[in-house]
Amino acid sequence: MRGRVASAPSIGSIVSSVARPGRGSIRDGKLALAVIFLPPALLLFTLFVVLPIGEAAWYSGFNWNGFGRPTNWVGLDNYRFVLETRAFWLALRNNGLIVLVSLSIQLPLALALALLLADRFRGAVALRMLFFLPYVLAEIAAGLIFRFVYDGDYGLIASIWRLFGAEAPHLLASTQTAMLAVLIVIVWKYFGFHMMLFIAALQGMDKNLVEAARIDGATRPQVLRYVVIPLLYPTIRLSVFFAVVGSLQLFDLVMPLTRGGPADSSNTMVSFLYNNGISRMRVGYGSAIGVILFVICVTFAVTYKRWFMRDE
Repeated sequence: MRGRVASAPSIGSIVSSVARPGRGSIRDGKLALAVIFLPPALLLFTLFVVLPIGEAAWYSGFNWNGFGRPTNWVGLDNYRFVLETRAFWLALRNNGLIVLVSLSIQLPLALALALLLADRFRGAVALRMLFFLPYVLAEIAAGLIFRFVYDGDYGLIASIWRLFGAEAPHLLASTQTAMLAVLIVIVWKYFGFHMMLFIAALQGMDKNLVEAARIDGATRPQVLRYVVIPLLYPTIRLSVFFAVVGSLQLFDLVMPLTRGGPADSSNTMVSFLYNNGISRMRVGYGSAIGVILFVICVTFAVTYKRWFMRDE
């Protein structure tokens, strides 16, 4: 009788075995999910990312106009020609200026507005949408609008200057002011995106920490410096990443505004690639520019992820 009772499984052991499956079953489930979902993702990634990158790297070794099969192998000459071109370094400098303006003006402006508009008050939603609307507007449309605004004959800025009896400037036609005009549009266009990121982070923040700091006697600047900003560090790092990568890939705003001119003064890396690789049908040369830009972007992304976002 005792032997039969001892050999019978208890209800608790049955429930625990059902509620806590073995490690083998968990691993089998993960393996099954990987087998189902990984091949389609790898196929799409290979078709639309890996193969185009490899194809561009292959074409960069030819002096090719895009017609027929590439046969004139030139090796690394296209890369040498790119690095010896003054316009390339000017475009790279412009990308650096865009990154600098994005980090020093655009992101602080977005953070300041987010701190003002994160709290709920009458009209807050309307103000958020007002500042976010430029980001919703298509880049081509925004560029065409500001091309008219900057027009030295009939634009808005020309009309304002004439009210004061001054000669209207042609901002987009001068090598001294063309890039400045583009930078203003960039800040106007994209600060709303980063503002909404910061607002979402602020609204998801634990308010008890802020209240505790205020109860301990911290002033508003101290709460902002020692509580709010440190809690926003993950969002700030993500916003910086988006700003830098977007700045390196900027193209849609430049083309309707200046097309990279005058005299290549407002070219970015991508517009320089387009003007030389597509418009002039120098496909091998353009492919070399694309490979250089790809290396720069991947190097930044991997380095930034490793040093600043390793725990996220």
